[in-house]
Amino acid sequence: MCATLIGGMDRLKRDYIDTAKKNGVNLKVFTGKENKISGQMGATDLVIVFTNKVSHSARKEVMQYARSRSIPVTMLHSCGISTLRQCLSSHSKETETN
Repeated sequence: MCATLIGGMDRLKRDYIDTAKKNGVNLKVFTGKENKISGQMGATDLVIVFTNKVSHSARKEVMQYARSRSIPVTMLHSCGISTLRQCLSSHSKETETN
């Protein structure tokens, strides 16, 4: 599975990727400071948005991109490693049951 994380902290970028890899997920991380995030996202199965660490314009751009391609979006206020771990494990359980 490939997921994209929008937001979060720059210093935790490597930890986000390592945590996702342990859960069998290929993760692309955009901290929200990049220009034209939607043009760099590519094909993804899930979009995770850490709402407390991303601009409104970046969130809006990503939401439009995800809606146009029917990609599920999970919005979380916290931006910690444990939050990402819980999100990925709950999403993997959902895909196993479907």
